Parts: sequence; structure tokens; C-alpha cells
Amino acid sequence: MWQELRAELHPLGVEIVTVALDTGGVEVVRPWIEAARPEHPSLVDVAHVLDERLGVVNVPNAVWIDEHGMIVRPAEPAWPGRTPVLDMLKVPEGTVIPPALAVVRNEISRMQIDPERSLAMLRDWAEHGADSRYALAPEQVIARSRPRTGELARAAAHFELGQHLHRGGDHDAAIGHWREAHRLDPDNRTYKRQAWSFEGADAVGPNSAYDGSWLSDVQASGAESYYPQLEA
Repeated sequence: MWQELRAELHPLGVEIVTVALDTGGVEVVRPWIEAARPEHPSLVDVAHVLDERLGVVNVPNAVWIDEHGMIVRPAEPAWPGRTPVLDMLKVPEGTVIPPALAVVRNEISRMQIDPERSLAMLRDWAEHGADSRYALAPEQVIARSRPRTGELARAAAHFELGQHLHRGGDHDAAIGHWREAHRLDPDNRTYKRQAWSFEGADAVGPNSAYDGSWLSDVQASGAESYYPQLEA
């Protein structure tokens, strides 16, 4: 899907760069990238540097950077016009849905996912550049960016220590640091999803290593707040 968008916008001077956040390594992500056959840079951030530098706390997120290297929109939800998440809600009439999946679908149906608006905003920027009403001034970018408090800085440090231990083969020791990162930065969903992914194929349901799960977190905070509403 991002490749289709890149083909549309690249002639207008816009380059798409996709970044997969995965401590598991390049080989975990490689099959997905190769299947997409992208013509744009497709990177794998095994250290979650993008999270730390640009304030990404959930996926999919996008950051707009202009031709001068200036951020004109900080990290926010973004989709290339459609998303497989919403496709989960489209099933033939009469299909029997397992109860556990029905609960997940119900939560997804209440999320604020607006792929058409996200795409319209990006197209406007591609056409009008700095004159686009969606390109923000520096002070607006700063105001909308996530501030780095002491707790968030410590959360980032614990998450990084956990990655170091995991890559070194001591996954059990990494869990303690990742749990602390979750406690200090409970709204950072990339931290949580990454940790949960190592505890089994099903990252949606509960696991023995962490207190929460994707489903319990969404239910606790409200599906409507999982993706903040896009601002003009």
C-alpha cells in the first residue's frame, strides 16, 4: 500500500521512507518487505531509535519532513488511504466469527481510524508544499510534539537496556527492564507491542511475562483513544 502511494507522490517530489520497529532483527521483517517490492527506502529499526528521536509511540505513525530537513508535522497516525486493520471488519454475511476474534473486532470498530483523511492531507502537502494548510510552523510542531519528561527518559533507558540484554541472549533479564519501561511510559504502545511479541505468536491476548496485553490495554483506556484524532 505504501508503494502505491509512493508511485503516486514521488513525481511530485515526495519520498516515502517506511521504517519497521522490530528488535527481533532484519530477518523477521525481510519477508514482508520483499513481498511488497518497494521502490522507496524500507528500513528496519532494531533499536527503536525512531521512537526516541521522533516521538513515535504507536504504529502506523508518520512524520513529515520537508526538503530542508525540517519537521513540518510531528509523529501522528497515518495510513496510505486504507488499512488492513479495517479489512478485519469486512466479512461475508453469515460468517461465524470465533468469540475471541469478535471481541477484538468490536474494539477495532470503535477506533478513530481515518485513512482517507490522512491520505488527503498528504496529497495536499505534496501539491502545495509549504503553502499547504497542513504544513505546520516550527512553533506548532513543537507544541504538538511529545515532551520528554524525566519519567519518559528513564522509560527509554529501560527499554534500551532490555533490548541490549535480549540481543545478548538474556531475554529473561530483559523482561524486568521492559516491564519498568511500560510502567514509566504506559502510553507508549510500541514499547508494549514489541515486548509482547516475544511472548508468543498471539500478542493480542494475555501472557505470563507482563501485566497487560493489547486487548486489556485497549479495553482499559478506551478504543476511541487508541489513535488520537488527526488535527488539521
